[in-house]
Amino acid sequence: MSDGNPLSGRVALVTGATRGAGRAIAVELAAAGAHVYATGRSTDEQRSAMDRSETIDETGRIIEAAGGSTTAMRVDHSDTAQVAHLAETIRADHGRLDICVNDVWGGDPMVDWENPFWEQDLDTGLALLRQAIDTHIITSWHMAPLLIKSENGLLVEVTDGVSDRYRGTLFYDLVKASVIRLAVGQGETLRPHDVAAIAVSPGFLRSEAMLDHLGVTAETWRDAIEQDEHFAWSETPHYLGRAIAALAADQQRMELTATATATWELVERYDGTNLAFTDLDGTQPKWGPHMREALGLEP
Repeated sequence: MSDGNPLSGRVALVTGATRGAGRAIAVELAAAGAHVYATGRSTDEQRSAMDRSETIDETGRIIEAAGGSTTAMRVDHSDTAQVAHLAETIRADHGRLDICVNDVWGGDPMVDWENPFWEQDLDTGLALLRQAIDTHIITSWHMAPLLIKSENGLLVEVTDGVSDRYRGTLFYDLVKASVIRLAVGQGETLRPHDVAAIAVSPGFLRSEAMLDHLGVTAETWRDAIEQDEHFAWSETPHYLGRAIAALAADQQRMELTATATATWELVERYDGTNLAFTDLDGTQPKWGPHMREALGLEP
């Protein structure tokens, strides 16, 4: 965005901000001027079950090194007591919440892409639903009263895709479709309070886990196009972060409440305005149109 600090004075919460999309969203909201509560389960002292090196403390240091304002906290969003404590902390510090981004996921190791659902481990499938849906509901339940105190609040549900296309395996599909429905239901309920609830999807995301899977880095990512030609249309997590920052600064965003949108749609919505944004390399990837044209699938 070209307009200085359009979120100056705003208070944001980004859940699942340890890595990937969540970290980039937290960084970009802070870069736009918001004070960001960044939450996750992995700290410098203790890793989550995902056992990756990224930590929520590191996210906080990245934001502060760039001149942003943040409170990085370890929070397990499946634990209502921990989320209640987070809500009380935000209330005591600011009295309100302007932007809430539900990005808890951490489900990649739990997804079975190979077997039909009746041959998958049932406990793992149900745990995925609890981890990636219940956490969003628990968070929204505690944060909605704070969002209502904002003059023009925004609740974002980060999902995968914007259509009702089946996403390849049952439990993963249930998660992503349910998150979209959460945006619909919350949007309709929060509409009278001038709080928008919108599901936002990235395209083909170059997260740390995806780069590791393909054996490349953020700098050498183009080498992976030989493995998957569609990776040429991929995007960094910061593209999603910048899209959500633009959405948070959009005074007309109630037009989108109770709907699902995506980076490739938001980049067109803001093209030519002071909210226009690009990816880190200055490009504007549009995964949705590519998916329709090259794969014949609705994104």
